[in-house]
Amino acid sequence: QVQLVESGGGLVQAGGSLRLSCAASGSFFSINAMGWYRQAPGKQRELVATITSGGSTNYVDFVKGRFTISRDNAKNTVYLQMNSLKPEDTAVYYCSANVRDRLFLWQNYWGQGTQVTVSS
Repeated sequence: QVQLVESGGGLVQAGGSLRLSCAASGSFFSINAMGWYRQAPGKQRELVATITSGGSTNYVDFVKGRFTISRDNAKNTVYLQMNSLKPEDTAVYYCSANVRDRLFLWQNYWGQGTQVTVSS
């Protein structure tokens, strides 16, 4: 089984920055794409950014120019650098990974989430 553990969330003032990390552990052969999602109270979970194993990135429009997704394949870790944070960025942030597990099947895994709160 694969575990994803997020860290780096917290309370920050509007205009501030945070960097989220998500480390994968367990038994697996490789990780393909990784991504970050977020869910605000009463809202649906939404995509924030994705990154492929080769480093190709995609962002939703409302974070372009403010957030940067990156990964360290040697550490099986994905990061989300968040700058110029806005109160509307407040949410629980979840990382995800598409993993080839020890059964040699591609499976999607989710972390438990980390809270990001942006005060005005």
